[in-house]
Amino acid sequence: MVHHVSIHGRSQLCCMARSHKEGHTLRAVDRGGTMLSSLLLLGLLVCLLWFCWPRRPPGFPPGPVALPVLGNLLNLNLTNPMKDFERLAERYGAVYSLFLGPNPAVVLNGIHTIKEALVNQAAAFSGRPQDLLVNKMTQGKGVILVDYGVQWKEHRRFALTTLRNFGLGKQSMEERILAEVKHLMEPLEESVGGTLNPQVLFHNGSSNIICQVLFGKRFDYNDPFIKEIVHLYTENAKIANGPWSMLYDTIPMIRRLPLPFRKCFKNVRRCQELGNSLLKEHLDSRRPGQTRDFLDCYLEELDQRGDDGSSFGLEQLMMFSLDLHFAGTDTTSNTLLMGFLYLMTHPLIQERCQQEIDCTLEGKEEASFDDRHQMPYMQAVIHEIQRIANIVPLSVFHCTTNDTKLLGYSIPKGTMVIPNLTSVLNENNQWKFPAEFNPDNFLNEQGDFVKPEAFMPFSIGPRMCLGEGLARMELFLILVTLLRRFKFSWPEDAGEPDYTPVFGVTTTPKPYRMHIQLRNQQ
Repeated sequence: MVHHVSIHGRSQLCCMARSHKEGHTLRAVDRGGTMLSSLLLLGLLVCLLWFCWPRRPPGFPPGPVALPVLGNLLNLNLTNPMKDFERLAERYGAVYSLFLGPNPAVVLNGIHTIKEALVNQAAAFSGRPQDLLVNKMTQGKGVILVDYGVQWKEHRRFALTTLRNFGLGKQSMEERILAEVKHLMEPLEESVGGTLNPQVLFHNGSSNIICQVLFGKRFDYNDPFIKEIVHLYTENAKIANGPWSMLYDTIPMIRRLPLPFRKCFKNVRRCQELGNSLLKEHLDSRRPGQTRDFLDCYLEELDQRGDDGSSFGLEQLMMFSLDLHFAGTDTTSNTLLMGFLYLMTHPLIQERCQQEIDCTLEGKEEASFDDRHQMPYMQAVIHEIQRIANIVPLSVFHCTTNDTKLLGYSIPKGTMVIPNLTSVLNENNQWKFPAEFNPDNFLNEQGDFVKPEAFMPFSIGPRMCLGEGLARMELFLILVTLLRRFKFSWPEDAGEPDYTPVFGVTTTPKPYRMHIQLRNQQ
């Protein structure tokens, strides 16, 4: 019995030993399999990163190292990247590159670089990138954001001719502007002795001036149409160059998600509805051969062309008009806002402007655009406002239309190009006082007005701003008329003025209030 048990015990011990050994072997096999899986997964991840890692094409401009998916997103402050653009230019030079997500972009800095690209090689650099939020908003129509081609050429030529025929630089346009200035003055008169936030007022006035050109009518400042469309423009301007727009442009996989940038598309649809109501009025009331405004001229052009296969059409007209309305409203109003911020906080400059205005307009009921030739200091101040305001700091993005070279670098067709206008408007060797608000930047030793070559707030080349002529006339007539009547000052209880702009498609100053006095009651 003892012998039997002993044999049985030894048998159990042997089985246990074998089981332990087999378990150890299985665990070793499991660990080996897990390690192999981990190595394969790591290898797959490395291969994925290798293939996804952004690479600069041969001969491409230098720039910071980019990450997969994000590109150089972490190199930029999404709220206001202008300091980052300046920092990168100091490190990499006048031409450098960034990756916006997986897509390479070339940034141009300084007057000589921007002129070389946008003027000397205009055809190669006059395209527009077509996969950005702002392009999706305009649905490939209009004139500002469409690519370089037949549609753009036809509509730009038509716009330039039509705007010129409607009196830009002529008395008829002056009368429209001066009539609107009278409406601007009403709320200012009501606020004499107190303060006013001018933001909505200047947007309304600028909107009405371009409305008269486009639609042949103006709107009361309390009219639901103008209140809503100005609000929609302002909201879209903030989104379109803010952080959500940057994320939309750089990470395509998030575009269908219910994120804040989708508000833009809703706003554009509402703008189209408002615009279509005006178009319907014109279609119902127009008489062929009679042109009251821009819409009538376009409809007349459609009648003459018939079905000629051109890019002209009613859908195109709607987005074309909204393009011009937005550009004509936002840029001028934000320039005025920035201008009065600086004039209030530089009272000696404001006073010298008023002295020149009084002297030049003595005995005249109102100013005319031709009076600018007798107002060198006023002209210098207006141009300095535009320079320091820097309303469109990165212009509108361009795109190369073919493989090309720039300053020794190779730039493939379809590359996004960002003209950094800030680098020109603040360029050290181009301005006497690049970092401060000083009208002497536009005056020679004799006190005559001079415009340096580096003054390009409207950009340069074939795609420069269509509305430059209208904007120049508006700024002169509005500023001269208001400064002749009122004194504007910084409210005593408002704290220190903040000149830091709010970055967007166009930059604007932070909201402020102005103290208003009648000059004849000081």
